Amino acid sequence: MNLGRLQQLGMVTHDGGRTSVAEDFRIIKRPLLRNARGGAGAIRHGNLIVVTSALPGEGKTYCAVNLAMSIAMEMDITVLLVDADVARPSVLKVLGLEPEPGLMDILLSDKLELADVILRTNVATLSILPAGRSNRHATELLASRAMSVLLADIANRYADRIVIFDSPPLLMTSEASVLAAQMGQVVMVVEAETTTQHAVKEALRQIEGCANVNLIYNKTRAFPGADYYGYYE
Repeated sequence: MNLGRLQQLGMVTHDGGRTSVAEDFRIIKRPLLRNARGGAGAIRHGNLIVVTSALPGEGKTYCAVNLAMSIAMEMDITVLLVDADVARPSVLKVLGLEPEPGLMDILLSDKLELADVILRTNVATLSILPAGRSNRHATELLASRAMSVLLADIANRYADRIVIFDSPPLLMTSEASVLAAQMGQVVMVVEAETTTQHAVKEALRQIEGCANVNLIYNKTRAFPGADYYGYYE
């Protein structure tokens, strides 16, 4: 990854300093990490965190990548960033990487292992699982037993691993709610002054069975004298 380019784009990077975006995601990640690693208070599969939105263009991929980068700065934690927006994958594009086999390829082949498609990066604590090839049966694949087995493997193989999934928008595909139902934590990105209250309510209805849902109010204009907005749960 070209970390200098990502820094110029305003993304969180290890050497980017104390920018307002970096501070935002320090606030955002803290309750998520408590839920994932809170000892007796940790929630089941709390280390599986899906980032979604009601509609396209609200900044979910931006938030997923920044959240992954920020958590990767923690001591004694590794991060796996999964592009689960299998119809319109964009994580690799944002990071300036070429398309590679990934999630869909594992679910479609019993010969591929997770280790075969995980991409190591020049951030030692961050790895990436691309979306892989598109498939018209993506919803069924994400709801399959093979996916459940894969998620259990991802969640349990490494005790120090946090997994961030960049999901499709909830109101555009059925894959999003299927994926969210299998996660320990859901983060829904809401675009400030653009996404309607109706869209937010309908998106939340899609994931009403999920116990741990958090909202990020994205693209806000800071108050005079304020550097960033906080995190809403």
